Amino acid sequence: MFWFVIIIVVVALVFDFLNGFHDAANSIATVVSTRVLSPRVAVVWAAFFNFVAAFTFGTAVARTMGRGMIDLRYVNLYVILAGLIGAIFWDLLTWYFGLPVSSSHALIGGYAGAAVAKAGWGVIILAGWTKTLLFIILSPAIGLALGAGLMIAVYWLFRRWAPQRLDRYFRKLQLVSAAAYSLGHGTNDAQKTMGIIAGTLFTAGYLDHFYIPRWVILAAFAAISLGTLAGGWRIVKTMGMKITKLKPVGGFCAETAAAISLLGTAAAGIPVSTTHTIAGGIMGVGSVQRLSAVRWGMARSIVWAWVLTIPVSGLVAAICFWALHRAFPAA
Repeated sequence: MFWFVIIIVVVALVFDFLNGFHDAANSIATVVSTRVLSPRVAVVWAAFFNFVAAFTFGTAVARTMGRGMIDLRYVNLYVILAGLIGAIFWDLLTWYFGLPVSSSHALIGGYAGAAVAKAGWGVIILAGWTKTLLFIILSPAIGLALGAGLMIAVYWLFRRWAPQRLDRYFRKLQLVSAAAYSLGHGTNDAQKTMGIIAGTLFTAGYLDHFYIPRWVILAAFAAISLGTLAGGWRIVKTMGMKITKLKPVGGFCAETAAAISLLGTAAAGIPVSTTHTIAGGIMGVGSVQRLSAVRWGMARSIVWAWVLTIPVSGLVAAICFWALHRAFPAA
């Protein structure tokens, strides 16, 4: 049992690393595409603020992930392992095709798919899913609205400035907005892995009640920061160049819009998609310039990938659980 728990914790941290690797694009695409920072400096900047998030915000999202979505009475270690494998599969597949999807929703889908394969649909806690499913729609919409609103406000406030002066000013401000977004990304996404690891320890009897140990917090934030440092360059190109062309002022507005949304939902304990939020912000910024500035064909492909994330990762996790159950009938 001890070594199996160790294996699951390691697999969870691998997923967390891949989350940072896959979602590095979210943190750095805008600041790289506007040439405010070089790619290598940008990933260091993002990774640093991903890790700092461990010491600045609570664990409300982790608690929702750990016990608020699946009835823990029906969760065992095989369910958790199968769920992680389903999420890792979807992350790697979409990274290969350069599609910026939600690692968070892949994890949620995998966890749920494995649990349903074990105990049926009654294992789902509907109250915990309501907010999450609602924000699949709301998070890109909020990002789009905030991005567009900020862009309009900036254009109005700085309407008398020369373009070169505006560009220089927002190149500096974009460092702040990129840092704020990375804080939001770290505090939202790393907490999901924290919740899974704490759920594993509780299920195995190593915790007498559900809480997030300090070492779990540090390990999860270290893993996601290292993943961000590695950087998923295929998706950086999609997020920073294939949705719309960004200038520093647009990058600032998109990142600020996403940061506001992420920090607000993290405080409320809602596990939202950082990918959906920043993509919405980028689309909002592009649409203010002109609707044709957004490459809607690419946006449509991204949205289809979002729609498929939970069901595909859930299906793969269910298949993994059935395989484990056949190999180890006690599962």
